[in-house]
Amino acid sequence: MTPFGARLRMLRRQRRVTLKDLATHLQVSSAYLSALEHGHRGRPSAGLVHQVNEFFGLIWDEAEALSELAKLSQPKVTLDTGGLTPEATALANRLAESIHRLTPQTVAAMHGLLDREMPAGEKPRLRRAAGR
Repeated sequence: MTPFGARLRMLRRQRRVTLKDLATHLQVSSAYLSALEHGHRGRPSAGLVHQVNEFFGLIWDEAEALSELAKLSQPKVTLDTGGLTPEATALANRLAESIHRLTPQTVAAMHGLLDREMPAGEKPRLRRAAGR
């Protein structure tokens, strides 16, 4: 499941909206929305995210948060480590091989480490994507 998909499912369930009803309103197929929720489809378009925001009445921070989740919801990520150190390349490969075995606590700790390494003033990436 992607961060966007998890949040979309949570919004639907909280507001008791069926997949079919949402799909009809957004003029997409139920299968497409299901694939988005389960992480079988890539990042949704900005237009679709806007439609979802309007459907659920999300404004300001909530709408921006959903847009950020969409940006973080590419289920098949490619990393280019060309020009980086051998250690960085090894880390990228190791993460690719072992990410499915990491506990939620370990993932959160890794997010924290990356957040601490960001230059001052840069917005940290969302950690608890679907949560709220």
